[in-house]
Amino acid sequence: MHTLYYDSMFLLSLALTVFYMFIWHKHFDVHVTLMFVMVPIANLGNMLLSHAQSLETALAANKLTYVGGCFSMLLIMLTVFSLCHIKLNRYFRVLALSLSLAVFLSSLTIGSSPIFYRDVSFVPMDGAMPLVNKQYGFMHTVFRGLVICYFVISLAAIIYCYVRKNQVSRKIIFLLFLPASLCMLSFFGGRLLFRDIELIPAAYVGALVVYLIISWRISLYDITDTGIDSLLEKGDTGFVSFDFKFNYLGSNQTAKTIFPALCTLTVDRPIQKNADMCATALPWLQAFQADEKCNTVLYEQGEKTYQVTITYLYTGRLKRGYQFFITDDTADRQYIKLLDNFNQELQKEVGIKTAHIEKMHDHLVLGMATMVESRDNSTGGHIKRTSVGVEMLIREMQKSPQQELTDAFCQKVIKAAPMHDLGKIAVDDAILRKPGRFTPEEFEKMKSHAAEGARIVREILRGTDDDDFKRIAENVAHFHHERWDGSGYPQGLKGEAIPLEARIMAVADVYDALVSKRVYKEKMPFEKTHAIIMDGMGRHFDPGLEAYYLGAREKLEAYYKSLD
Repeated sequence: MHTLYYDSMFLLSLALTVFYMFIWHKHFDVHVTLMFVMVPIANLGNMLLSHAQSLETALAANKLTYVGGCFSMLLIMLTVFSLCHIKLNRYFRVLALSLSLAVFLSSLTIGSSPIFYRDVSFVPMDGAMPLVNKQYGFMHTVFRGLVICYFVISLAAIIYCYVRKNQVSRKIIFLLFLPASLCMLSFFGGRLLFRDIELIPAAYVGALVVYLIISWRISLYDITDTGIDSLLEKGDTGFVSFDFKFNYLGSNQTAKTIFPALCTLTVDRPIQKNADMCATALPWLQAFQADEKCNTVLYEQGEKTYQVTITYLYTGRLKRGYQFFITDDTADRQYIKLLDNFNQELQKEVGIKTAHIEKMHDHLVLGMATMVESRDNSTGGHIKRTSVGVEMLIREMQKSPQQELTDAFCQKVIKAAPMHDLGKIAVDDAILRKPGRFTPEEFEKMKSHAAEGARIVREILRGTDDDDFKRIAENVAHFHHERWDGSGYPQGLKGEAIPLEARIMAVADVYDALVSKRVYKEKMPFEKTHAIIMDGMGRHFDPGLEAYYLGAREKLEAYYKSLD
């Protein structure tokens, strides 16, 4: 019966670790990730110890359990400091790690040296974990003291965070307390409750469950969990987030400057308790909740007028609350008031404002594309490089009298190029981040990014007045994997049925894939790349683009050499 308990704890910890791997995101705390690595190892030691039939086997398994004993409270302490945003001195971190490592190394001497166990003997138990009688040595006392020290420091940090840091969720603070308490109770009180079993494996499993909850919950508060952190924190747009119960979740510095009351709010607390928020944000949220068309509000502060746009807060495709986008609308308000007398000047200023908005929109789109690319660990810099390649091909085409391309068309193709792989946001991480070639089933799922990209581009540009740009951008995302001979995807278009902008994108996309290093291949030499591109003319690529590729070839090679 006892062996079943230890087997179950090991298998459960292993299952939790596998689940964590599936939901893992690069913004997850590294110490939490290390806990998910360490716990199955420690629980494996307890499981092997429960099945031990000899002293040698028992000692080997017992040493494995000290992986958890020596490092679990250290990782819990470091997690507390990290998630509470308390800076830990580098030298203290090195000292703590060194002490834990020294204690663990001393535990490896069990059976051959008296520094950890002065004496040890093996007593088989019928139906229960074998009894390992031991007399503790000096380093075991150090081990116990170290565990207590880590717990006390963790508890002090949690209390300090609760009292002084209102920008850390109270729910997260409470959850952080649980793993530390569970491990301490199991370390020092487990045998008082159950003489025949160790509670430590169950405590470890409980800690993993808590950290899964924390990892899920904390995504609500990390408003910069995208590839456009600088835009959020240092840009001209303010961001504020609330959950569906109107609890405050977070904001960036621009929003706090516009609404100083945000600095006094506590994360996870309802805004109804703040007088300033009751007079501003609360009525706006209630109006939006009643009618989604009530999504724009003008807010005046001194001589400034701000436009507050209310949308849903998403994590992935799930609606998790509400979000404010706050922009300085002072200039536009002034223009409207002076419309009758200064119509010509107003048009000029509106043009400047429009250009600014378009530039901001472009930055958002580029930020989204960069965010998508950051999920794929094999294509770093692909967006920028392919955009440069498209521009070089376009410039060569503009030189030719045979191509009647307008400047507007060329500019829109160049502008649309960074959006060609947006559909990868819908591809599962397990496929997108796979360090190797795809299976046929995985490749079929990967191919869906073309159609999905077209849908996303259509949604992003739904409110854009430039219909030509919407069409070009959607075509680039949708058809850049089509082939001249009809063997491409997603629709198997052939020849000139493939939009010109997608044919241009295909050349730049494949060229970059060949000359760039990926996790499953090295860079391909330029000569070999050139041979492949030329061989593909008339099959993979539009043969009419051959002359322009040849004209841009030297510039392309020079550009990629400059990246080295």
